[in-house]
Amino acid sequence: MQTEDHSRARRNLAVLIAAQALLGAQLPMIFIIGGLAGQSLASNPCFATLPITMIVLGSMLSATPISALMQRFGRRAGFALGAVGGALGGVVGAYGLYVASFPIFLAGSFLTGVYMSAHGFYRFAAADTASETFRPKAISYVMAGGLLAAIVGPQLVKLTADAYVIPFLGTYMAIIAINLCGAFLFAFLDIPKPVPPSVDTPRGRSRWELLTTPRIAVAVICATVSYALMNLVMTSTPLAVVGCGFDKADAADVVTFHVLAMYVPSFFTGHLIARFGVERIVGIGLVILGLAGLVALSGVDLANFFAALILLGIGWNFGFIGATAMLAGAHAPEERGRMQGLNDLLVFGGVTLASFSSGGLMNCSGGTAQEGWNAVNMAMIPFLVLAGGALIWLVMRPKAQTA
Repeated sequence: MQTEDHSRARRNLAVLIAAQALLGAQLPMIFIIGGLAGQSLASNPCFATLPITMIVLGSMLSATPISALMQRFGRRAGFALGAVGGALGGVVGAYGLYVASFPIFLAGSFLTGVYMSAHGFYRFAAADTASETFRPKAISYVMAGGLLAAIVGPQLVKLTADAYVIPFLGTYMAIIAINLCGAFLFAFLDIPKPVPPSVDTPRGRSRWELLTTPRIAVAVICATVSYALMNLVMTSTPLAVVGCGFDKADAADVVTFHVLAMYVPSFFTGHLIARFGVERIVGIGLVILGLAGLVALSGVDLANFFAALILLGIGWNFGFIGATAMLAGAHAPEERGRMQGLNDLLVFGGVTLASFSSGGLMNCSGGTAQEGWNAVNMAMIPFLVLAGGALIWLVMRPKAQTA
């Protein structure tokens, strides 16, 4: 790759890392307070995590339109739209808290999903102007931008959760400010708009042909399982920590260490992929997710929560970044918008089901918080078996059939 291309890739990488750090701070904030706020507003405790489910549902439903928008108008337009969605979600969510309306609060959560969907494309945008060898590192570095978000987000929750008489209203005011400020970062993004297709431009494979390509199918399965299981457990964590006798500050600290564990490995995940191969790194990620479940099942001391959530973050990092790198190298440029939107539709579809199930498993599957927490972690087993089996199947296939 030419020097100027490297310069463009590094410039875009810097912008995306900054966006990940600033705009990404709202994600740990939402996951810390979403279930607790839902529990205070919902008439049925089984629906406590429904606000987080609505965020993920909004992300799932907006993934394909945002991907199509980026394919036509460029990454900048899609990312700016995401920031606007995040700000609107914060406004509506704050109003829902102010009037104590669970439906309005859910509507704000759904709008926040537009931000979450656009945020998910940062990792793909990092690969757009990167060389084939730099691509895994670029994806990894963008994810590493979440390190600052992992620190800032939970600390903002501590500062703002009780800033007003209405709990968590101050947190949503902070979320609005984050989105309005973060939107200006994308003015510095320099990713060329996709060339409009002409009559003789290759159209690429259909969605069905893409999904039935073995490497793509396994990448989607592993990404979905890694993200969905991380969300399943993380969504219930604040409820479990508080339900087992600890306070909101402890829950924020546990989530802080979890999000740090999600992003700190990103400084070397790309190098590990380049050295050992993407399949091995994804496999290690799935094993670590399983270990997180075992630690969580072994007890409900605060140390267990910290250890389990740290392992959960590392497992997500290896599994999800590895699957993203696998997918990014398995489709042609003309298939980018089609495949990336379809991938995130499926990934966030799985995450939607996981977050919806999380509240029911946590609050309605046992008589105590510990029984609910155990049910959440036991639910990981069949999906880890599915993803692990798919990965083994891919590795054992002849290379000619895998491509």
